[in-house]
Amino acid sequence: MHSSPDVRRPTDPAHQPVGAPAGHDTAAETLLRLAGGDRPLVIAVDDAHAMDRASLQTIVHLLHRGRSRRVLVVCATSGHLGETRSPAHTELLRQPHRRVRLAPLSEASVGELLAAQAGRALPGHIRDAYHRATAGSPLLVHALLDDSTHSAPEIGLPVAGAAYRQAVLSLLHRGEPGHVRVARALAALGGLAGTVPVGELAGTTPAGTQEAVDVLNSSGLLDGHAFRHPTAAAAVLEDMDAVARTRLHGRIAHLLYRSGAPAVEVARHLRLADLVPAGWGAGILRTAAEQALAADDVERCTDYLGLVLRDCADERERHALSVALARAQWRTNPAAATPHLEPLREAALAGELSMRDAATVLRYLLWQGDTELAAQAVATLVHAQSPADAQIVAEVEFVRQWFYGVALPGKGAPVAGLDPRRRQAHAGTGGLAARVAALIGGEATDDSAAAVAQALQGHQLDHLNLELAAMSLLAVAHADRPAIAADACDALLERAVERRATTWQALLGSIRAEIALLQGDVTTASQGALAALGTLRAESWGVLIGLPLSTAISAHTALGSYDEAEELLKHDVPEPMFRTVFGIQYLRARGHHFLATDRPFAALGDFETCGRLLREGNPSLQKGIPWRSDLALANLRIGKARTAREWAEEQLRLPGGHSSRARAMALRLLAATCKPHRRASLLRESIDLLKACGDRYALAQAYADLSAAHYELGEYARARLVARQAAREAEACRIESPVDAHLLEDPVRPDSADSDAGPAILSDAECRVAGLAALGYTNREISARLHVTISTVEQHLTRVYRKLNVANRSELPSKMLDHRIPKLSDRWAGTHSSAG
Repeated sequence: MHSSPDVRRPTDPAHQPVGAPAGHDTAAETLLRLAGGDRPLVIAVDDAHAMDRASLQTIVHLLHRGRSRRVLVVCATSGHLGETRSPAHTELLRQPHRRVRLAPLSEASVGELLAAQAGRALPGHIRDAYHRATAGSPLLVHALLDDSTHSAPEIGLPVAGAAYRQAVLSLLHRGEPGHVRVARALAALGGLAGTVPVGELAGTTPAGTQEAVDVLNSSGLLDGHAFRHPTAAAAVLEDMDAVARTRLHGRIAHLLYRSGAPAVEVARHLRLADLVPAGWGAGILRTAAEQALAADDVERCTDYLGLVLRDCADERERHALSVALARAQWRTNPAAATPHLEPLREAALAGELSMRDAATVLRYLLWQGDTELAAQAVATLVHAQSPADAQIVAEVEFVRQWFYGVALPGKGAPVAGLDPRRRQAHAGTGGLAARVAALIGGEATDDSAAAVAQALQGHQLDHLNLELAAMSLLAVAHADRPAIAADACDALLERAVERRATTWQALLGSIRAEIALLQGDVTTASQGALAALGTLRAESWGVLIGLPLSTAISAHTALGSYDEAEELLKHDVPEPMFRTVFGIQYLRARGHHFLATDRPFAALGDFETCGRLLREGNPSLQKGIPWRSDLALANLRIGKARTAREWAEEQLRLPGGHSSRARAMALRLLAATCKPHRRASLLRESIDLLKACGDRYALAQAYADLSAAHYELGEYARARLVARQAAREAEACRIESPVDAHLLEDPVRPDSADSDAGPAILSDAECRVAGLAALGYTNREISARLHVTISTVEQHLTRVYRKLNVANRSELPSKMLDHRIPKLSDRWAGTHSSAG
């Protein structure tokens, strides 16, 4: 109410002249003069229950003197019980009056208010959202409107901002102090408001608590015992003094603990109170941390463990807490685990940690490339007594040797218990490492690869050793089963994304990119490797950064994206990486990039370094990494064909265990040192192996080499046939064709109307046999490939000759081209197809 300039009320009665009328009488008389004649006077008093005595006396005197005049006094209160007990309320009730109760706005009324603001009717869900958040309180509705229209020109769903917070606090502080305390207790309790005695927290009686709840409900702040909008609860808590708020959460934690509330609820308030009560606080926080991690809430887990660690004085307990904290942080940011694990190196060596915690420290040492200390620790712990501890040590040792590629000093064999040569003795344990050992041992079958994939699927994500899982996938992929590995990796990746396990996503993404590279899908490999690199910061990768980096470099080189590969080579890599297999793979990738960019001597140096590192570090890995073939290729490029041949033959002489892909590469390089007839035979063998392992990029290169061999022999039709297959494989890999364009041009065809009917002329079986015969396979070789008798092959060829009007075998390539028979595709010449 804006007062008239003629209305004055002395603030100090002592300054009034003796005998002068009281100040409230003077003010009332002045107001009455404003209502002279027919002019009405309306006085509105908000929060009338809070009037001071002088104002109340003025209003009462005005009512007494103005009964014969047109005077209306409107006094507004909330009608809450506390307000009805005020002296002002009691005094006003003695005057002639009429009570009018105003209900909050209905949903329809809220909709009308919104429509008036927007200039059009708004959808029902928007109206409902405003009403739910405010219970129809005009003050809150207008505040939400102010915030919402401030953030966007159009009125949409309510946005609670500064205006809404101010309105909430305005409503809150209109009430009594007890009401404010109850509101704060309810805001701090959140969803647990009905489970603890709120009055005990607020210092009110049960009746006073209920009165406060009723007041807060009628004001539009609460719905039952819960705040209608989370921003309202936040505003109430932020309005508190920080010390008082902390104490409130501490009292809530004690009440919840006494009432047997779940550990996660008690721990939440202990964290907000920054408190670890003696006797029970640490146990509650550790239990809640485990549950938070199981729910994939790493941040909450680390908050709880950090709080316990801060107040813990027992050294052994501090060690265990540090490892648990690091284990949680490792999921999303391995670099964050460093401050907790770095001080535990000596404790792990001294046997002061549990076996599980010691294994975590060892994994950290390996991740950072501290292979020597890790080897010392493994040697110290290898004499573990219990079967469970022995299994933990065995898995760490297995990962150290086969995933990181680091052998124990002076040893080249794996730790006893996981030696692939003794796999039968341990296969019955059902352990994942034992199954992987069978693959590494060289007895790779569809069943053994599927067994590893099945073992991976049978574990919970957080129960799997991350590096062991990665090693398992790589073992399956390098055992010529990349499709099985890809499916298993995709399933694990999906679970890692669901559980927000960033480190899992990064490493599994790198493995998936490597699998794509083995399949010849260089585009997917490059994209996947770059995505994995960006998932973690460089310092979190440790020595494992070599895995996605080498894949990305190799893939970009294969794509001809040499500038991009060069940029990747500028990445800083940790020096310890070169003491692991990841450094060797990085050197191999860099060497092949050097070859592709005409730097063969630099490539030769990198490949020689790879061989030296493997011989000195872990000879057991040599058969799995074809560095000899790399040296053969580099020597070919610098004109040393005899040396290249020697390296290729040495690769081929390796005992069992190297993949079909590695053998195929060696055969292709050996072929490059041979005369055309021998070269074609070796290349056909290489192609068969590459089809089996599924590397379409290498297959395109091998077909290109075979086409060149046929061309050199003067077998031009056959050269064109093979060149087309090379082009098809290159197209599937989304790379440029590795063959000259003139080999892909159609030869001059006969004008016969039947010339385009080739596929319809021959049956599927005849196409398969004819296709292999056109490539130069003998009848015996065709029989072996298609699993039919030699007699069946001869019968098919007889029919083919008759249908295509072929006089002898040498005419088959040109006739197949003339009739456009796609004999070289996997559909027609698949290794496992039947010709019968």
